[in-house]
Amino acid sequence: MKKILLICFFLIGISTISKAQGGGMMRRSPEEQAKQLQTQLSLSDDQTSKITTILKAQAAKRDSIRTASNGDREAMMQAMMPLMKSSNDQIKALLTTDQAAAFQKILDERRARMMQGGGNN
Repeated sequence: MKKILLICFFLIGISTISKAQGGGMMRRSPEEQAKQLQTQLSLSDDQTSKITTILKAQAAKRDSIRTASNGDREAMMQAMMPLMKSSNDQIKALLTTDQAAAFQKILDERRARMMQGGGNN
């Protein structure tokens, strides 16, 4: 009995540490994403608030797509591609030419990581 209890505590501790370090399927909130873009692209507060609104709408739609797909990854990905393109286009419309070029570079790097099978930052 003591061994089982010890194993349970060990597993709980490991999972807690993993979550604290950002392991698992942790996703950044729209606010965190906008703040990161603000730092990377030198956005104004107005641009950041507008981008936060776009990312919040995207997150809500993404969640509904995830729910509607019922675990069908292919259907989910097909539905999310236009959503991602639309959100990225809306964000680019708010940016200066230099910011838009830097944003496109970020998107290209993210796409390259995904193609290599490493979606982590």
